[in-house]
Amino acid sequence: MPEEKKTDSQKKKAKPPAVEEKPFEEFISQHFVPSLQDSLTQAGIEDMDLTFAKKPLSIQGMDNDDYWQVQGCWQQGKRQFLIAFQQENIAGPKFYAAADYGASPTTLESFMIDERKVKLDLMVMYVIQRLNAQKWLTGN
Repeated sequence: MPEEKKTDSQKKKAKPPAVEEKPFEEFISQHFVPSLQDSLTQAGIEDMDLTFAKKPLSIQGMDNDDYWQVQGCWQQGKRQFLIAFQQENIAGPKFYAAADYGASPTTLESFMIDERKVKLDLMVMYVIQRLNAQKWLTGN
């Protein structure tokens, strides 16, 4: 019977699951995409169109398998990037690609390969870091 009677301190200790523990599609669509959109707006990109869909990679020479992807497109389609997920798991292998001047991406790069624990804020920061490396958010 002691299990049935929990004290107030025991009830307070029970935390809701972290957003990263939610199902993959829910986490990406309800948490990652909105957080990334907010960060990009704060960085000065007002016309960003972010989408989340499962489709083939738009990189020449890649297989036609479908991958979950977060794609960002702005400046009337002149700049774009994508984060592709090899598995329906944020801790699984991820890839990054970017293109400028309306071209399609040509190179797929590993993304967040050294991170043991994947967190929402960390994923957003890595995207911002990659876009900064392209000199797309800030100048030299």
